[in-house]
Amino acid sequence: MSSEGKLTSQNWAGHWHVFGPWIGSGDTHKQEGRRRPGQSPEDPQTRIFLEEKLPPVMTGHWLMRGRQVAATCTTAEDAVEWLTERYAETPPVVREDGMAAYNSLESKVAYALDALPRGVDIVWGYWTHSRLLASYAVVCCPNLFHNLLCPFPPNVTSLDSRRRGNVPSTLAPA
Repeated sequence: MSSEGKLTSQNWAGHWHVFGPWIGSGDTHKQEGRRRPGQSPEDPQTRIFLEEKLPPVMTGHWLMRGRQVAATCTTAEDAVEWLTERYAETPPVVREDGMAAYNSLESKVAYALDALPRGVDIVWGYWTHSRLLASYAVVCCPNLFHNLLCPFPPNVTSLDSRRRGNVPSTLAPA
């Protein structure tokens, strides 16, 4: 099979949709059935999945939930700025012994800035001080692994930004 015309990390070009944060218990998060769509759009499992707030098992499936787009970014830097703002709002737990529980914010940022321009989705997930799981994602559109329609083109203001009435100039130009 020829790879000509096939979307890969070497030829990816697009934009990013951000989702979350989802914050909840580990017991709720591990309910995988709620985190997977059905086999077809008419499948009752798909309808349940579309209304669900839990992060999908497969990151690209976020694109099926267009109403949950928090913002649409046209640069990797804007997407990473959104990630770091969520991180600051709900930081990860700090171990009692002072050792690092997770990779540093700097290493997360560096990886995201490297991976996003190549069409690689980014999810930051960790336990919080209140012993809840925080998860939020930047999903590449078009997606390398899922042939799904774009839920929110970058020339349209995001739903969340419309509700708040403010859109940073670097996010989702109107």
